[in-house]
Amino acid sequence: MTLPSWFKPFALRIRLIAARAVVHLIDDAAKLQLLQVEVLSGETRDQVERFQEYGYTSCPLPGAEAVALSIDANRNHMVAIKVDDRRYRKTNLKPGEVAMYTDEGDYILMKRGRIIEVNSGAHVKVIAPQCTIDAASTHITGTLQIDGAITCGSTVAAIGQINSTTGVSANGIELGTHVHGGVTTGTANTGVPQ
Repeated sequence: MTLPSWFKPFALRIRLIAARAVVHLIDDAAKLQLLQVEVLSGETRDQVERFQEYGYTSCPLPGAEAVALSIDANRNHMVAIKVDDRRYRKTNLKPGEVAMYTDEGDYILMKRGRIIEVNSGAHVKVIAPQCTIDAASTHITGTLQIDGAITCGSTVAAIGQINSTTGVSANGIELGTHVHGGVTTGTANTGVPQ
C-alpha cells in the first residue's frame, strides 16, 4: 500500500515515537534519573528522563537497554520508561515469582509457596529500632551479629558452644561467678545450682 504524500511526514513521526535504546551514561543525582542513550546508530540523546515505579529505584549499568518515547514525536524530548539488562537478569523463575537482583549476583527472590529467599555474597544489614521474626521455624546460614538486646518468648536451643565476654545469668544466678556455701574444699563435686 502506498501512502499519500500528505501522510508521509505523519507516518515518519509515528515511527519515531517509540524506540529501543542502549544506555551509555547515568546521572542518578537528579530528582528524576537522567540517561544518555543511543537510539539509532550514531543518534545519541542526552538528558533523557527515566520514569521508574514509585517506591522502587535502580541505577542501571552502561550497556543496559531501554524503551525510549519521544514526547509529541520530538526526538529532542525523550523519556525512558523501561530499562532492563539481559546480561544480569535473574532467569528461570516460575510463573508468579518475583525477584530483585544485581549484576554481582545478589538477589531477593519471592518464590512460590510463600518463600522469600535473600542471597547476599557478602553481608545483609537490617537497620531498625526493633525487629520481629514470627515463625515456627527460622534458619539463618552464616554469622549473625546483633548489636542490641535479644528478647525470646520461647526456648533457646544451642547446638554449639555459647561464649560470653560479660557473663551468663539464669534465674538470677550468675554462671561462672556464683559460689556454693557449706562446701568443704576437696575433690568432691557439688550438686546442680539451685
